[in-house]
Amino acid sequence: MRYPVTEIFSSIQGEGLLVGCRQVFIRMHGCNLSCAYCDTITGEFPACCRVEATPGKSDFKLIANPLGAADIAEATASLDLSRHHSVSLTGGEPLLYPSLVKELTPLIKGTRQGIYLETNGTLPDSLAEVIDCVDMVAMDFKLPAMTGCAPLWETHRRFLKTAASKYTFVKIVAGDKTPPEEVITAAELIKDTAPGVPLVIQPVSAGGNIMAVAAKHLLELQELALSIIDDVRVIPQTHKIMGFL
Repeated sequence: MRYPVTEIFSSIQGEGLLVGCRQVFIRMHGCNLSCAYCDTITGEFPACCRVEATPGKSDFKLIANPLGAADIAEATASLDLSRHHSVSLTGGEPLLYPSLVKELTPLIKGTRQGIYLETNGTLPDSLAEVIDCVDMVAMDFKLPAMTGCAPLWETHRRFLKTAASKYTFVKIVAGDKTPPEEVITAAELIKDTAPGVPLVIQPVSAGGNIMAVAAKHLLELQELALSIIDDVRVIPQTHKIMGFL
């Protein structure tokens, strides 16, 4: 089978608990959601995949889409995986392609910590197919007030039950309009489903029609979550602050 890939490149992880770790990113095309704050292009099928030739140099070459798992693995290996913490399967939503995850991950060797899955946490059946193929899971809880999507709590619960068998953390994107009750619901879901899984509150990145969130509000949301679970951190999108891809 062949798959649509947007880009393959080397950079730092800018979000969540692995902020600052060097990763190779394999960015899949397409998503099953359309969140109000999303900054990822998920429209038309990309004609080409951008592949970085030298780690961190942004010297991209173009490869015609779609790509086979062997093509993706070859491009990834060319970025010297021995110097990378892990390979991030990201998107879009990589779990739209569970067959790719199963086919690709055995071909990726030589990182320091394995395979890191970045996901919106809404495809629990796909996760169940691939959970043995990944080492780390960074999953979102999609807060309705921020995303504009319908509530997905029970879907997230099912997803977290499976994800928690691996190193996992949950991320929520928060803005000035994020209601406290949604953060409470997120924290209680973690407490009831997978105690000990950390929660990351990620301030929405300002730009366009999106306003920055006040520090006071973030502290209030963190305090509420900390009254329910033990590990709650506020971490922005650091790659945007520093100008990394």
